[in-house]
Amino acid sequence: MSTADKLAHLRRLRDEAQLGGGEQRIAQQHDRKKLTARERIELLLDEGSFVELDAFVTHRATDFGLDDERYLGDGVVSGHGRVDGRLVFVYAQDFTVFGGSLSEAHAEKICKVMDLAMSTGAPIIGLSDSGGARIQEGVASLGGYAEIFLRNTLASGVVPQISVVMGPCAGGAVYSPAITDFTIMVDGSSYMFVTGPNVVKTVTHEEIDLEGLGGARVHNETSGVAHFLAEGEPQAMELTRRILGYMPQNNIDPPPTVADWQAPEVSGDDLDALVPDSAQHSYDMRRVIGGIVDAESFAEVHAHFARNVICGFARVEGRSVGIVAQQPEVLAGVLDIDASDKAARFVRFCDCFNVPLVTLVDVPGFLPGVDQEHRGIIRHGAKLLYAYCEATVPKVTVITRKAYGGAYDVMSSKHVRGDLNFAWPTAEIAVMGVEGAVNIIFHDRIEEAADPNAERATLVAEYEARFANPYVAAARGYVDEVILPSETRARVVDALAMLQGKRQAVPARKHGNIPL
Repeated sequence: MSTADKLAHLRRLRDEAQLGGGEQRIAQQHDRKKLTARERIELLLDEGSFVELDAFVTHRATDFGLDDERYLGDGVVSGHGRVDGRLVFVYAQDFTVFGGSLSEAHAEKICKVMDLAMSTGAPIIGLSDSGGARIQEGVASLGGYAEIFLRNTLASGVVPQISVVMGPCAGGAVYSPAITDFTIMVDGSSYMFVTGPNVVKTVTHEEIDLEGLGGARVHNETSGVAHFLAEGEPQAMELTRRILGYMPQNNIDPPPTVADWQAPEVSGDDLDALVPDSAQHSYDMRRVIGGIVDAESFAEVHAHFARNVICGFARVEGRSVGIVAQQPEVLAGVLDIDASDKAARFVRFCDCFNVPLVTLVDVPGFLPGVDQEHRGIIRHGAKLLYAYCEATVPKVTVITRKAYGGAYDVMSSKHVRGDLNFAWPTAEIAVMGVEGAVNIIFHDRIEEAADPNAERATLVAEYEARFANPYVAAARGYVDEVILPSETRARVVDALAMLQGKRQAVPARKHGNIPL
């Protein structure tokens, strides 16, 4: 074969690899309103930056007729490229080849880019669209999944990992996204479940469809398995690019900063007037966030799940930060099982990757109730406490109103190594609410009074003046400064600048034992 023939042969192989399972199956993918693996990668990465690896890999199976059916790439496109000029590694399962099912060779391709991501210190992004394990390969396919799970675990806290589920993701395949840092699902076309509707019906006699069992909305709103809900595949890719922009390349690098930022959307005067006079009235904590962070920089995580706590990335004068805040408009901002899990996971991510934490506190406590106690609110609340205690990144806390009971301690208080803790004049730091405290402390006095209601009102006013304010905590140094709401942005900016070189260590150990 001449040199010209060899060059032509390579070009033909490249063209063949581009077609995946063939033009007919590509058309079927488009008929399902879904993009192909290569089209998704093109949307995700900077134009012209993708460098493919292992394009000519094929499976090695010979049973069940597979020897006569081979496709270049074997159902996954893998390689590296750039997002906003920064190196990332990516793999995209190709549903046009054996339904994107995972074979031994398919898994090896994924493992190769994961290994490269760890050795070069760059994020890994997985685009899932797969029918699961390739059953014709049996244990070799199962072993391939385990190899991927191992690398997900070893990479955790070393490089950011993002999973984008863009089709089916079933059985053992679900555990890779579950280990990664963030999972994005596409509404109406992505599904995740350990066992499908038919198995559920056989075992439990429950009738349910794909969407109801493991659709994008279920996992964003109910289970909390997914962190972001995309309306379509282009939005999923844009979301991926956006959240990568808040993250460093790895656990050693600092988060990226941007020079082009805008002043907050909410004015200081609006913050001064935000908290209602009555403790019975709520307000939107997003207004507080909007008065602190750069305009249009807040990217909420888990927006549809456990909405009594708000988590998300933002920028303060171009610097990436993580925001954790109660939402008084939902369950009065109380901490329950789901909110504790949600916030703990986010705090730990930020700590892994050197993202400073800004915590906004208006918490009446942990949610009471038999259901919460029996389901382990103690254990789940301890996860959030553990996360804040463990975190060594800069931690800035602002108490806007209520900070009651153990929830005060948990929410990045001075006692769990909060670096700078501020309080608004409206803050109430106490074991419990004023009326509850008065009813307990002065129970006999109220009962014996000629007018119990008048006596209670007098005692409430006295207790409120003495204890329901931030100045007792400030006198002990638990609050570094009582500030006007309109001063919050400036104090946070100064605090983050001062803490930029913070160094703090934990005792030497293999790892802690978080109360899972």
